[in-house]
Amino acid sequence: MDKSDISIATITWARSAGEENLLRESLTQLAALAIPVFVTDGGSGDDFLDFLRRFPHFKVLNTPGRGVWAQAKNSILAVHATASPYILYTEPDKLNFFRDALPSFLAAVPNGDQAGVVVAARSANGFATFPAFQQTTETTINRCCAEIIGKAIDYTYGPFLLTRSLAPYLNLVQEDIGWGWRPYIFGLAHRFGYQVSHFEGNFACPPDQRTDDLPERIYRMRQLSQNIQGLVLSTSIKVA
Repeated sequence: MDKSDISIATITWARSAGEENLLRESLTQLAALAIPVFVTDGGSGDDFLDFLRRFPHFKVLNTPGRGVWAQAKNSILAVHATASPYILYTEPDKLNFFRDALPSFLAAVPNGDQAGVVVAARSANGFATFPAFQQTTETTINRCCAEIIGKAIDYTYGPFLLTRSLAPYLNLVQEDIGWGWRPYIFGLAHRFGYQVSHFEGNFACPPDQRTDDLPERIYRMRQLSQNIQGLVLSTSIKVA
């Protein structure tokens, strides 16, 4: 797919020096692709915001509220307003993906109006590098998505492409579903007859993101609940 047909939506919130350093490195790599990037920040310091604004293809958006749902929705709808045919959503800390896989991912996206969602998916080897409890919760999410969508793939790595026609359906969600907005979009794409496909790679967990303590496990439980909520909503929400 031609890069001119794609804009990127992402979110940021640099809460510590370590997070800020990672985001600076990964977003510098993303900026090198010269694709428009719409980023909603959740409350980072002025130095980091100035860093974002230095990239000519970046547009830093006003924050509608903290939290992944408010920020992601804001960035995606901002891209939708530009009439870009496709929106690539990604978390901002995917340094290795931006550097090693994103160009190949974009080149592999099928052309045509039925290309509704394309997810970046981890291979079995890549998935095995993630913390054990994260694997447990994300395996459950993936299996639930497969039950609705009919494809047994990894839906939970992060980056994915969606057709702009799906973006307005984010406005139908009346509550904060957190990370559940992602399977909500996947389920709607299938419901509307779009292709839901994937691009698989050996995407490994960065060594500094392999924490598996109690707070992390509780976070994964919350994430599991949100994902199931969003997926179920995709099957029942009333659409025109």
